[in-house]
Amino acid sequence: MILEAVMLQVKEGMETEYEEAFRDASEIISSMKGYISHQLQRCMEVEGKYLLLVQWETLEDHTIGFRQSNEYQQWKKKLHHLYDPFPIVEHFEQVQLY
Repeated sequence: MILEAVMLQVKEGMETEYEEAFRDASEIISSMKGYISHQLQRCMEVEGKYLLLVQWETLEDHTIGFRQSNEYQQWKKKLHHLYDPFPIVEHFEQVQLY
């Protein structure tokens, strides 16, 4: 399993629109092969700042299966115009501690 982590900055005054669009777009991502779960967290200190965490079975489920799909084009259309600056997406794997 991998964790996709994205720090998002939504354009000023568009937070409500973003959260509504994200609720709608959640149906898209949750239908994808390899999707496990996701959550969106709103920052308490910085207006318009969010943290998106998505669990995928494999890195390729996100980078190829989702990112190269028609569904991703729908996701982009619903959400990408609301970000400034455009977010950086990073992927993490769990460290096994013994």
